Amino acid sequence: MPTPLAHIPVHLITGFLGSGKSTLIHRLIEQKPAGERWTVLINEFGQVGIDQAMFEERDDLVIKGLPGGCLCCQLAFVMQATLVNLLHRHRPDRVIIEPSGLGHPAGLLEVLRGEAFAEVLDVCSVVALLDPRRLDETRAREHETFRDQLAMADGVALTMTDLATPAQLAAAREWLEQLWPAKGWILEAPGGELPLARLTAGEREVSLQAAAGSDAHRYLRQAADDARGMKGVVLEAFAEALPEPGRPRREVGSALDHETLGWRWHPHDVFDLDRLGERLGGLPGPLRVKGVFHTDAGWKLYNRTEGAVSLTDSAWRRDSRLEIIGEVGGLPDPEALEVLLQGCLTGPAGSP
Repeated sequence: MPTPLAHIPVHLITGFLGSGKSTLIHRLIEQKPAGERWTVLINEFGQVGIDQAMFEERDDLVIKGLPGGCLCCQLAFVMQATLVNLLHRHRPDRVIIEPSGLGHPAGLLEVLRGEAFAEVLDVCSVVALLDPRRLDETRAREHETFRDQLAMADGVALTMTDLATPAQLAAAREWLEQLWPAKGWILEAPGGELPLARLTAGEREVSLQAAAGSDAHRYLRQAADDARGMKGVVLEAFAEALPEPGRPRREVGSALDHETLGWRWHPHDVFDLDRLGERLGGLPGPLRVKGVFHTDAGWKLYNRTEGAVSLTDSAWRRDSRLEIIGEVGGLPDPEALEVLLQGCLTGPAGSP
C-alpha cells in the first residue's frame, strides 16, 4: 500500500505578462536534485497553451498545461481535479505552479490551502517576478493584478536586469521596499537564475509547524520589517510560527525614540469591519497605524498617516496583522487594546 501523500512543498511563480516566468522555472529545473520527481502546472490565459511546449517531459519531470482561462477563477475547479490526479498518479516530491500573467493569485492560494489539500500540500513560497522596466509604464504599475501579485509574494525576483538601466533597477528596489507587508527578499535573477535554495529556505519552518499539529503549516512565515514613515527605524520581524486561531501573538519593539506595538492573528480569524474601524479610529491621533485584516467584508488594508485614513482591498492572505508606531510613552496599554481588538472578532473567536 503506498505511503499517504503528505506535506508536498508547493511553489507559486507569479508575474505579469512577459516577466520571464517560464525561463525562471527552466533554471529551477536545472537545479533539481537527482532522485526527486517534480510536477509543473502551467496556466495560460489563451486557449492554445504554448508555454507547456517549452518544457521537455521526462520520468522525473511531469508537465501539465491548463490553457483557456485563469486558475484563480474560471479554472479553479478544473485545477483542483487536475492537481489531485497528478498527485496520486505521479506522487511528486515538489510542485511548481505558474499562474497566468493576468491571474489573481489569491483565489489559487485559497484552493491550495483549503480543505481538499489539507496535510497534503505545503505552500512554501510565492515568488513574484518583476521586469524593472514595467514600472515605467503607468498602465502596468496601476494594474490591479500587477500590484496584487507583488503584494502577495514572499519574495521578488527582478528579471530582465540585463535590459534595464541602473536607474530602473534602483527605482524598482525603492518601489518594492515601500510595499507593506514587506517582502522577505528581493533578488536580481538575470537570465532567470534564481537559487533553488532561496525557495526551499522556509521549508524547515513549515515542517516544524506541521509537526506541531497546527493549520499554520500551510502558511510560510514572512518578515514584517517596515521602515516607511519612521526615518530609518526597522521594526522587528515576526519570525515565529502562525498564531493559533483566536489567540493573537503580540510583539513590541523600540528604536530611535519610537516604540512599536503589533499583533498577528491566524488567517481564519475574521473581524467585524465596522467594529474594527471604530476601535482603530479611537486610537490617539498622532499614532501611525497600519494593518491588514481578514474581515466580514473581505481582506482589507488599513492605513493611517498623520490623521488621514485609507481602507482598501488587499491581496494579502497569510495572516491578519496590526502595527502601531508612536513616540516613547505614547502607545496605548497593550492588554486593554488587545481585549478591544479581540472583541471585534466574529464567531467563536470573538465576542458577540
